[in-house]
Amino acid sequence: MKIGVIGAGSWGTTLADLLSKNGHTVTLWAYEEDLVKRMRANRKNDLFLPDFTLDEKLEFTSELPEVAGGKEMVVLVAPSQVMRAVVRQAEPYLADNTILVSAAKGIENDTLMPMSEVLREILPAHRLENTAFLSGPTFAREVAAEVPTALTVASNDERIARLVQTTFSCHYFRVYRSSDIVGVELGGALKNVIALAAGVSDGLGYGYNARAALITRGLVEMTRIGMAMGAREQTFMGLSGMGDLVLTCTGDLSRNRSVGLELGRGRKLDDILSGMKMVAEGVKTTLSAYQLAKKLSVETPIIEQMYLILFENKDPRAAVSDLMQRSLKAEMNR
Repeated sequence: MKIGVIGAGSWGTTLADLLSKNGHTVTLWAYEEDLVKRMRANRKNDLFLPDFTLDEKLEFTSELPEVAGGKEMVVLVAPSQVMRAVVRQAEPYLADNTILVSAAKGIENDTLMPMSEVLREILPAHRLENTAFLSGPTFAREVAAEVPTALTVASNDERIARLVQTTFSCHYFRVYRSSDIVGVELGGALKNVIALAAGVSDGLGYGYNARAALITRGLVEMTRIGMAMGAREQTFMGLSGMGDLVLTCTGDLSRNRSVGLELGRGRKLDDILSGMKMVAEGVKTTLSAYQLAKKLSVETPIIEQMYLILFENKDPRAAVSDLMQRSLKAEMNR
């Protein structure tokens, strides 16, 4: 297939490299023209994935018409908060039958929409039939190193889901199918908020007991929001829910957990973010998740405390104390 990948962060670069190794003709788009020049020259993304040499057949561009035009599939890996703008710019160049695969994890701040709803709002109706959403427990560096990985693609069209599944899958990358787009998307987005909280707990030195509690109760909050939006409970027990949550809350490669760690150690958010090259989606997703839970009248105490820490400068120890002293209740009381 002829495939374009929009977004040359670590994940977009890794997916482009994987697809090229799978035998497809792939063009990777980066916003930074100088990065494109360097990738062409040395086959490395020295900003976001410096330790890996990219497939010799992979092509690079900073021009949207070149990455979108004439492609059978376009993979969208732009940060969630700029996805709307990027897709609007790329859409005029797409062929009528181009398959769009969103691999972004986030909820738009202004609208509280997951990426599927963003695409539904800005794309013509005929394009929505050819959309799919990829999510799951994936650190880019491990996929780039060809470590065995499994994740999920969701689509309303079984044919599209199967096509994406076979296009991406290889000996180290296994893709499962789902028809629960909302559940797959929300799992990938909301787990970043819980990963921030797990990082805060670790930064405070609270240990494994506290982390296990945050992961488990965080999954409950993710599921509550998902079900209120029409997702299936079962989806949150799978790769894009529990799988991604465990990875992001425990793995040292997790950007969101790393931000939480520094918060727990007493550093200020602005100082932490100013020293990061890559986006920690969970910070902005926390704002969206908090507002979404309020809108849906869903109880999400961990997300609420994470919002207060990030946006109202609440002391992390006070947040943990407030969580622990909430009124007692049955565990399975939703």
